[in-house]
Amino acid sequence: MIRVEMLSTGDEVLHGQIVDTNAAWLADMLFQHSLPMTGRSTVGDSLQALVSALQERSQIADVLIVNGGLGPTSDDLSALAAATAQGVELEIHQAWLEKMEAFFAGRGKPMAPSNRKQAEIPAGAELIDNPVGTACGFAIQLNRCWIFFTPGVPSEFKVMVEQQILPRLKQRYTLPEPPLCLRLTTFGRGESDLAAELDVLTMPEGSVLGYRSSMPIIELKLTGPAAQRAAMEQAWQQVRTMVADCTIFEGTEGLPALLARTLEEKQLTLSVSEQFTAGLLQWQLASAQVALAAGNVLPSQPESLQAIAARSKALAQTNGSSLALVVGGYHDDLLGFALHTPDGTFAQLVKFNVSRHGLKTRQEVVAMMAMNMLRRWLKAEAVTSGHGWIDVVETIKL
Repeated sequence: MIRVEMLSTGDEVLHGQIVDTNAAWLADMLFQHSLPMTGRSTVGDSLQALVSALQERSQIADVLIVNGGLGPTSDDLSALAAATAQGVELEIHQAWLEKMEAFFAGRGKPMAPSNRKQAEIPAGAELIDNPVGTACGFAIQLNRCWIFFTPGVPSEFKVMVEQQILPRLKQRYTLPEPPLCLRLTTFGRGESDLAAELDVLTMPEGSVLGYRSSMPIIELKLTGPAAQRAAMEQAWQQVRTMVADCTIFEGTEGLPALLARTLEEKQLTLSVSEQFTAGLLQWQLASAQVALAAGNVLPSQPESLQAIAARSKALAQTNGSSLALVVGGYHDDLLGFALHTPDGTFAQLVKFNVSRHGLKTRQEVVAMMAMNMLRRWLKAEAVTSGHGWIDVVETIKL
């Protein structure tokens, strides 16, 4: 097995001032290419700590991907740390320096002297092209390890991994067929509740049924060798049947994207009005390219369920949309929803007592509940059914 590790750098990552999204993305990308990550570590902007980490990990890993520290400022130390660990000098890569100068000239700006630092790489290192930024990457051999150095900017990092690093790894190593990963996402049931029902199932040899909880959803994943595809798909059908009542989508499409695709296929238009979710619902739908006919955000105020239902019908009529989705205000642990459709207007009042969560999380749960109402109607399921741990107090249909 090839041991692939990642080393993230920077005080802002080490101290939690930013979320290391690059690490999560890389782990998933490597897994998809049969190179599951075997270890991750983080160091701050300290030359000694960086050199020590490189020397230590290069005795253990076959491949190490270092992320960050290739900028033009004094706290960008990755190139110097690499040279120090190897016992060589930094050298200007003339071709990259000329490329940087042309980059700035093309934008009508002189290149700052500090940017020359981004063309310095350890003597004998292999340049790794960065087609979208000014920080070149490079690769070195240290002890038993092939080490790649990449910039921390996500858009640059991802392109370099996909276009430069993965092809090099595939050229050097013979990789097995990628593992099979079957996924579905549930809403409305707790992780322990799902596990109590599903853990009695026998999974195929070498495969594992896992749970990923990320409020307000829980993702189920069956992961195993591709050679077990037939047996895994048979077991997966059992899982799908047992959690059908709370499944909101399969694969990695996401609920907003599923709604966007289904609305387009059915040639339906949607209007949205929000109180408690304060625009979050519209943002999530718009991010998935749902073409909204109209949308508004209103101040939160007490409102009867009948009034919320009537408002959804009026919203659709006013804007000429096929559908209208309304999220009411949150008062006394109660919150109302309404969905106007060509089949009538559905509304439900729920008791939503999750005050232990912050406002943002509660808004995300409510947005998911609203989208799930729409998904249920599009799939010809009961629109106003329960949500497991959320009590439905009242339902009406007009």
